[in-house]
Amino acid sequence: MFELLVLILFAWLGFQFLRLAFRVTWGLAKVVAMILFLMALPLLIGALLMAGGIVLMLPLVLVGAAFGILKAGA
Repeated sequence: MFELLVLILFAWLGFQFLRLAFRVTWGLAKVVAMILFLMALPLLIGALLMAGGIVLMLPLVLVGAAFGILKAGA
């Protein structure tokens, strides 16, 4: 009977440790993803400028500006 009680206790502790490990891993993964995103965003903007992406975005900016002017006038 004591052996069964100890087995249940160890199984419960094992599941608690696994739960804690998943929580710590998930939190750490979110922190790492945020850091990588913050590092990659300026590189992405620089790559767009170097690759001529600003030329592709120019018509969108012009349409947005025209929409803003028309919206402000109405």
